[in-house]
Amino acid sequence: MSLLPAPPGSALTTPTTTSITTGTTITRPAVILPGLGNNTGDYQGLVMTLRKRYGIPSVVARVSRFDWLRNAAGLLDPNYWKGTLHPRPVLDWYLERVHEAVSEAKQLSPQGGSLSLIGHSAGGWLARVYMEEFGLSHVSLLLTLGSPHMPPPKGLPGVIDQTRGLLDYVEKNCAPAVYTPQLKYVCIAGRYVQGARLAGNSNATSDISTIDKNQSMAESVSNASNNKSISVAPTLRARFIGQAYKQVCGQADVWGDGVVPEMSAHLEGALNMSFDGVYHSPVGSDDTTRPWYGSPSVLEKWVHHLLNP
Repeated sequence: MSLLPAPPGSALTTPTTTSITTGTTITRPAVILPGLGNNTGDYQGLVMTLRKRYGIPSVVARVSRFDWLRNAAGLLDPNYWKGTLHPRPVLDWYLERVHEAVSEAKQLSPQGGSLSLIGHSAGGWLARVYMEEFGLSHVSLLLTLGSPHMPPPKGLPGVIDQTRGLLDYVEKNCAPAVYTPQLKYVCIAGRYVQGARLAGNSNATSDISTIDKNQSMAESVSNASNNKSISVAPTLRARFIGQAYKQVCGQADVWGDGVVPEMSAHLEGALNMSFDGVYHSPVGSDDTTRPWYGSPSVLEKWVHHLLNP
């Protein structure tokens, strides 16, 4: 496949980074793969925290919001309408941007050292496609943040595969997750809000340690004596989010990060983790009342995976 340079001005660029050496240990660089609809600039806070607080150089694949319109080319593929769409050639543009970022990150890793891939949202399963197509000899860690890894169940009323078969392809054609000394998969899910069915009340009561206090229609309230959340009547917002969850995993009354259900963000064979109170996206988040996966308070819970050999 021909690798084309990113068009000038197509995305924001990351700050210049350098490989950082502590004693005799050289920090492994990371490549960040943006999620659907996100652009390079959305991850600047994460890039800065990784570099300044932990000494981890990182490169974000150069993607603009406008770039995602390229996916409309899939509408011309008969497989889109059959629900059997393949990642290539529709997503070649994204894979090329990732490859460029990987090439840049390799320059920060002297003596041919390995890299970490951090995939946010769709960037997580696209990282798996990239590893399958371009090889993984230079990758020692794939860490995904709120990535929908599993295709939605088939045959359920009202459930439509939003990826039009892409996740089916990934499940069937990409290497399974592993957690070995040579290659580690770490999949992180957020438990920000519980969805609800359109009719009736939610039948689940769950623990959650962080509640978004700014939400006027909260789905749970905290019991101060034991920090347990108490089930309350589902709100319109919870029912709306529940329908979004249902399109991804087939169930509405489950916990998730507001976009991706917890169960969909985990992979068999990976080290799977879930964090309470974590929102899906850097867009619409803040570092205090609505932290996302890359906020400093959340990052400190998973950054050690980037620092480990």
